[in-house]
Amino acid sequence: MQHQLSSFIYETIPSLAREIYAVCLMLFKLTIPVLIIVKLLEELGAIPYISRVLEPVMQLVGLPDSMGLVWATTLLTSIYGGMLIFFQLAPQENLTVAQVTVISTLMLIAHSLPIELRIVQKAGVKIVFALLIRVIPALILGALLHHSYLWGDWLQQPVVLMWQPPVTDDSLLSWGLNQLQSFMMIIVVITVLMSLLRFLRWIHIERLMIWLLQPVLKLLGIGPQAASLTIVGVTLGLSFGGGLLIREAQSGRVSPKDCFSALCLLSLCHSMIEDTLLVMTLGADLSGVLWARLIFSLVFIAIMTRVLNRLSEPTQHRWLLNPAIRD
Repeated sequence: MQHQLSSFIYETIPSLAREIYAVCLMLFKLTIPVLIIVKLLEELGAIPYISRVLEPVMQLVGLPDSMGLVWATTLLTSIYGGMLIFFQLAPQENLTVAQVTVISTLMLIAHSLPIELRIVQKAGVKIVFALLIRVIPALILGALLHHSYLWGDWLQQPVVLMWQPPVTDDSLLSWGLNQLQSFMMIIVVITVLMSLLRFLRWIHIERLMIWLLQPVLKLLGIGPQAASLTIVGVTLGLSFGGGLLIREAQSGRVSPKDCFSALCLLSLCHSMIEDTLLVMTLGADLSGVLWARLIFSLVFIAIMTRVLNRLSEPTQHRWLLNPAIRD
């Protein structure tokens, strides 16, 4: 017991602290420039014009124009980066739970594209297809959720935001202080979520996920060599699963088709634990960000793998499959 306590104090806590520090540092390096640009655009009165450009896309999924800026930030940086913009813009919009669930679903499927598209490309998917399979399915699922919630009059109550920037004057000093408060809030969220994720790994929750998902992956046409790595990505994230798939694809132990199907599934449905918990802090509902996303991803990939099997090998290699890139 004493040894376990000593290990927890001197190994687990420092390791977790280093992990939290690394994530926060990377996040702030990415998002602080974006926040400054957004503030400059706001001061110049450009936000309404940018929102107008994104308006047709947001109308498809029943969201106000400003949420286009949240998603655009998420696409270029990360979910955390999108959250910072969300906290800045959402209090002015009177969003419903349904709308927050829709924007959260868009953020979950399509985010961190500069980094994650490179991972997928290195593991064996053409970059253009990798981009399309993140953005188009995200919009399709967003539209389906929007119309379903509207049709059933579900989740139409106003969302209760976990945190809102305080109402202050419009000076740059006040804005800077508000952003510092936002950063502190994000640090708290990251600390809680990463601690919870570490606990879930400690109790081996991923073993339950493997047991549940392995039969489903067989139905999707993903072979056993890629199945366990796919489940790692689904539970822990594209960087984990994608990184392992890159190694396996480069070694030749996983076939290009299996790798392609696995990567397409991970593109739509990864980090089911951490990212789902993360967007729930925005007020999103599990019906969309977990269950609908999981079912939609499985159905979409099942259809896609059957279409893939009907294509000739030259067509597959020309438009879809990319040889695993070695460093």
